[in-house]
Amino acid sequence: MITPYPEKKNNMSIIKKVRTINHCRTLSLLVLFAVVNLVFASTAKHPLQPNVLLLCIDDLRPELASFGAEYIKSPNMDRLAKAGRPFHHHYVNAPSCGPSRYTLLTGRYGPAGNNALFLRAKKVETNPDSVPPSMPEWFRTHGYTTVSVGKVSHHPGGRGGSNWDADSTIEMPKAWDQHLMPVGEWQHPRGAMHGLANGEIRVKPSEMDVFQDTKGPDSIYPDGLITEEALNQLDQLTAPDGKPFFLAVGIIRPHLPFGAPKKYYDLYNGVKLPPIPHPEKPEGKTTWHGSGEFMRYNRWGKDPRKDVAFATDVRRHYAACVSYADAQVGRILEKLKETGADKNTIIILWGDHGWHLGEHAIWGKHALFEESLRSPLIVYYPGIPTPGKNAQAVVESLDIFPTLCELAKLPKPGFVQGQSLLPVLKDFSQPGHFAVAYTAGAKTIRTDTHRLVLHKNGSVELYDHTTPEKETRNVANENPEIVEELKSNLKKRLDR
Repeated sequence: MITPYPEKKNNMSIIKKVRTINHCRTLSLLVLFAVVNLVFASTAKHPLQPNVLLLCIDDLRPELASFGAEYIKSPNMDRLAKAGRPFHHHYVNAPSCGPSRYTLLTGRYGPAGNNALFLRAKKVETNPDSVPPSMPEWFRTHGYTTVSVGKVSHHPGGRGGSNWDADSTIEMPKAWDQHLMPVGEWQHPRGAMHGLANGEIRVKPSEMDVFQDTKGPDSIYPDGLITEEALNQLDQLTAPDGKPFFLAVGIIRPHLPFGAPKKYYDLYNGVKLPPIPHPEKPEGKTTWHGSGEFMRYNRWGKDPRKDVAFATDVRRHYAACVSYADAQVGRILEKLKETGADKNTIIILWGDHGWHLGEHAIWGKHALFEESLRSPLIVYYPGIPTPGKNAQAVVESLDIFPTLCELAKLPKPGFVQGQSLLPVLKDFSQPGHFAVAYTAGAKTIRTDTHRLVLHKNGSVELYDHTTPEKETRNVANENPEIVEELKSNLKKRLDR
């Protein structure tokens, strides 16, 4: 309402001013609405909180071209390493699938057996307040859509039992909006977990060949289907009105049996593999490890510990599986780029543990040597400083949960036991910290110079990584002070 004034001239002047002010306000509001609309449109397409893409590769040694193994054909993981931060001394917290994934997904040390996540799930069911949330649950409660595809927890699809149905046990309650496992000809997730070409399922290991190379597309092995579903999920998760997403994709190869399409095996025709660095010698220590899982497969009566030609062929098939897994990673990263979401996505590539290919005369994992515990870790996020620079810091899988929280600007949960890797991501030369691992019968701590192994039977091993012998000569008796210091540090870390 305009208040009347005694002089008409003044009235008209005031009316003009008011109209001018109203016009300016209208223009300002229109501009404001336009800006708000642009912000909302931009936020819908590229959420302010970054997405997370977690790529879990089963039984992957740090044996990639970007990690120094130039004979390995791994162009896609190598490109990711060049764009991000490769950690060359990343150690898992257990040399087996189940407990290693427990630590990754909870940020805490846990039970040593493959049933670690099932034990946790039972606690969630009976006493939920006593169990801290898992990493995907933490992201889910902070507004993320969480999806897993393939083998992310111990069982593909996140459920136990021989079938994947309503009665099977969920490994990670409250973690995923969807946990998916395409099974195709392999009938059920467990069938795909150890599947060979064209639907072949492992009933007894002795009835399944330890390696295989069959002509055909990627989809004749289970990882081809896992990748297709991952691509489908990326299409859905990157819809313009979507929330930020946490997508975890678990690639099964190079897990046993070493089966991959023949084109990947052919990559290694004529390629000379390096010798096994420290095989067991007749006069040396006899390893306690029996390579049980590997030796139970059909090996056509051959033993890689005695047959050099067969050992070489096993290693070629392992390499073929690495290249097959690398191809799946490449398809997923290309799809991410195609959607445009790569501009606002944190990418973690993680190997769940290593694998012995003859070192210490072991063909398998479940040991506390370097070959079982060291695996590739690559962290990428848009704008990472000095991309491609290798970090030599000793770090653990335990550190990934707090790192992702910090990168995504989520509250850091007080219950995690790892340390954020952000300082090393910003400056690749920053130091790391001790790395701890365990089995049911022993535990170990790794520093940048030594590894200490304590067995339940009381025996002690100390290895000096500054010497050429590394983990082939036990120097515990010669270094009692180092043993006691590392024992104390190991206890402190596990007591947390």
